[in-house]
Amino acid sequence: MIDDILEQVQNGTLTVAEAKTKLASYENLGFVKIDHHRKKRQGFPEIVFGEGKTAEQILTIVQSLRARNDSVLVTRISREKALFVQKECGDFEYNEIARTLAWVKEKKKTNGSYIAIVCAGTSDLPVAEEAAVTAETLGIPVRRIYDVGVAGLHRLLDNIDEIRNATVSVCVAGMEGALPSVLGGLVMNPIIAVPTSVGYGANFNGLSALLSMLNSCASGVSVVNIDNGFGAAYNAALIYKLVHKKEVNDEDIIF
Repeated sequence: MIDDILEQVQNGTLTVAEAKTKLASYENLGFVKIDHHRKKRQGFPEIVFGEGKTAEQILTIVQSLRARNDSVLVTRISREKALFVQKECGDFEYNEIARTLAWVKEKKKTNGSYIAIVCAGTSDLPVAEEAAVTAETLGIPVRRIYDVGVAGLHRLLDNIDEIRNATVSVCVAGMEGALPSVLGGLVMNPIIAVPTSVGYGANFNGLSALLSMLNSCASGVSVVNIDNGFGAAYNAALIYKLVHKKEVNDEDIIF
């Protein structure tokens, strides 16, 4: 890419000022320094965390990111802030359950593989949907398998083949956090477990589920922080990309 830019400067199709902009690793907007080289270093563009930012700040950030990327994702954004952004960026989609605001320039072809988002109960849906939207915005195909918690094990078993065929699974559960351990004994793909803050008093806002998952006796279970659907999906997307990098063309599929 650097050689191409320098050649364009040499043949006069690109000015020095334009070349400096293209080569800059980040854009300083005063209140934020947007990392435009994130995708080159890590495979995915920078994601915006919406909490604590004003609607005006989020709008400025997403406009900058959209100018240089094929997808933009804002997590943990309220409906009010999302509506403010959508007035200027009408093609952004807000998922009220996940509290995400997302834009994808163009959906690309897939190779038939997917990530399974496995959710224990309906109360865990906000975290599961955050994971699903994150993966989809990063260009990863997703299958949602919801309400299959251990209180009704037959529901999980009815969907086990679909989960087994996934490249990697994100498993979201609150209460006692048992689902990842059960699932870990039934599949051979990696499981990224997400404890949620759903539960009664002794759940300690997800701490008991977190400890259960960290102490799982099932092999192949990794754990992210409480309610961190985004982090789980991002890790799952990295695994998906590594597994399928020889089977797909980067020009055809957005990872």
